Amino acid sequence: MTYSIVARDPQTGQLGGAVQSHWFAAGNGVIWAESGVGVVATQALLDESYGPLGLDLMRGGKSADEALRALVEVDPGRDERQAAFVDARGRVAAHTGSRCLRAAGHTTGDGFSCQANMMLSDTVWGAMREAFVSTEGDLVHRLLAALDAAEAEGGDIRGKQAAGILVVRAESTGQPWRDRVVDIRVDDHPEPLVELRRLVELKLAYDRMERADELEQKGDLEGAVVEYRAALATHGDAPEIRFWAAIAFAKTGALGEARELLGQLSHPGWAELLRRMVSDGSEAPDLGKLLDSD
Repeated sequence: MTYSIVARDPQTGQLGGAVQSHWFAAGNGVIWAESGVGVVATQALLDESYGPLGLDLMRGGKSADEALRALVEVDPGRDERQAAFVDARGRVAAHTGSRCLRAAGHTTGDGFSCQANMMLSDTVWGAMREAFVSTEGDLVHRLLAALDAAEAEGGDIRGKQAAGILVVRAESTGQPWRDRVVDIRVDDHPEPLVELRRLVELKLAYDRMERADELEQKGDLEGAVVEYRAALATHGDAPEIRFWAAIAFAKTGALGEARELLGQLSHPGWAELLRRMVSDGSEAPDLGKLLDSD
């Protein structure tokens, strides 16, 4: 009832996985990943413990194959399980139980594994493999391409409902919340893959805003403006991006552009927020010049 992919990016060392299933909130339990350790997919007759236990074993020094075999060998339900592990060195292991509902199977490659069960067609996992290896770009977009390829082959025999993607950095910072590159789930949607991609792209635009804020704090306002312009180029209709880009533009003296962006915000709360920012004096004095346009 699920197709998924887990992988390590050989260029960046990032680890991640993505999934789609006709099951509510499937993204919550299928993909598990930890920076510097590995990534796990657990599905079919789902046993979520494969995720944390698999990561524990790989964190302790087991290879992907050793970790997966250790769990499968003691699992009385192994014939109905499907799982795939990739460790931090890119070693891969996969298991499709003999009683997984057809069409079911997996295929592995250099640093990745594609697996599926209860599919309309047995071409799904092969199509995922081809899409992943032939798609250029970062790990996030290669994972999304694999999901799209699976759906193009018919996907889950029951249809579509939920999806998720999780990608973590190569090395742990010691702060897990900072290690997540992308962690997005679509729990219930008629077009979960379309919605998943929309949210991923929006998240990447917000990442640019965060980089802009970091640059501004370091005194690089021009660099911050470059990041805001990039965010506007892809998501210029997002009110949050419009507002904070306008603030940055105003600080550089580009009041005309700032006013134009603010004029596109229909919710009255944005104008009130600007008034409060000016009145408390925490921002640049030039912001007061924008009040004439609210």
